[in-house]
Amino acid sequence: MSQSKLEQVLDLIDQANREDPNRETGDDGAEWPKEHLYAVRMSDMLERFDPQADEVMQIAIRAQHIERWKSPRSDYPMNKKGYHLWRTNLYKFHADTVAALMEKAGYDEQSIERVRNAVGKKSLRTNPDTQLLEDIAGLVFIEHYMQAFADKHPEYDEAKWIDIILKSWRKMSDKAHDFALSGKLKLPEPLVPLIQKALASA
Repeated sequence: MSQSKLEQVLDLIDQANREDPNRETGDDGAEWPKEHLYAVRMSDMLERFDPQADEVMQIAIRAQHIERWKSPRSDYPMNKKGYHLWRTNLYKFHADTVAALMEKAGYDEQSIERVRNAVGKKSLRTNPDTQLLEDIAGLVFIEHYMQAFADKHPEYDEAKWIDIILKSWRKMSDKAHDFALSGKLKLPEPLVPLIQKALASA
């Protein structure tokens, strides 16, 4: 049985991300290519948060970090300007990379442009595709990466952590806020008091 266009492009994204030389331990205890694990977690969260999402958004969510290791932060000046330039170029790199894979799979220009805009983080707040991607990214960060980030930065005080939590929270929609606080999201237990304190101050 031949693959659908969706299956084909998701396979191409996964093949690309399996080339990541960086490794991370998944929830199953196995070693995964870092960005492939992230992509699978993004898709899993989309299925939990918005199971009716169309195939264009399934592609965008899966490709959010496609081949991220090819554009390392260390290639840019280690200051605020360098950080913003890296992020801007990274969004374009991700958008261009997945657009090429979609074209290969036979998608129309309108679908490709939707994915480009979402992955490129265009028009957050006014583009529902970009907002959905940002919601999924925020929920995945909270459930899977916030604790590890905290462990890497023991020097951060409470005020710094409240600022980090609120920055992520403000990018997310009310629907994502409700989902995060509904018990459907696994919150990092040691950080729950800090999360509650940050949200109380919002």
